[in-house]
Amino acid sequence: VQLQASGGGLVQAGGSLRLSCTASGIRLDHYAVAWFRRAPGKEREGVSCISTSGGHTYYAVKGRFHQIRDNSKNAVYIQMNNLRPEDTATYYCAVSEYSDCTPATESFYAHWGQGTQVTVSS
Repeated sequence: VQLQASGGGLVQAGGSLRLSCTASGIRLDHYAVAWFRRAPGKEREGVSCISTSGGHTYYAVKGRFHQIRDNSKNAVYIQMNNLRPEDTATYYCAVSEYSDCTPATESFYAHWGQGTQVTVSS
C-alpha cells in the first residue's frame, strides 16, 4: 500500500489550497480517510475525516476545510479555504482500518502518506 499526499505550497492568508491523497494497493472508497497535520514544534493532530458514506468528522478545523472523494481516481481531497497562518503545517493523509470515522487517534489509521507542506503567510 502506498499513499501519496500532494498539493501543498505557499499561500497568503485568506487563500485556498486543495490537497490530494492518492493510493495504490488499496481502495480508498472502502475505508475512512483522514487528514492530520503537524505544525512546527507541535504534535500531530487530526484535521478531519470522511467516512465511506461521505459523512464528515471534524477534529481541529470546522467550517473552512472540506473533504471530497473521487472514487474514479481512487483519491481523497481536502479543500482548504480561508487559510490562516496557524494552518501552517505538514499535512498527512491516513487511511483508517474502519469505514466510519473514529476519534483522531493515530493507532486507528493503518496507512499514512509522506506529508505535504502547507505554508500560510500573513
